[in-house]
Amino acid sequence: MYPSVNKIVLVTDNLNIHCFGALYEAFCAEEAHRLANRFKWHYTPKHGSWLDMAEVKIGVMYRMALGNPFADMESFQKQVQLWTLQRNAQCARVNWQFTTKDDRIKLKRLYPTIP
Repeated sequence: MYPSVNKIVLVTDNLNIHCFGALYEAFCAEEAHRLANRFKWHYTPKHGSWLDMAEVKIGVMYRMALGNPFADMESFQKQVQLWTLQRNAQCARVNWQFTTKDDRIKLKRLYPTIP
């Protein structure tokens, strides 16, 4: 899609398939190498709460607006746009309740041990 661009920055989470190795599994070595030279991976934080919030919002959108099949892409896009405008007009927010205290308990294994 972007033939004139030298580098394409991919913003992804840390899922194990989001890496150069995945290109070599999906394409022949020559094509994988060509793509790898054009891509720059930018990984989001492993425990980035903003990413979790985005996933929550996508889930809400699915349940509220996308539960039924659409006749065509145009209908789908109109529904997403309508839902987005309505949610923005309502100033809808995610009530994020994961605290630092919760983090220290749930993710204890990720913190260094101080003797």
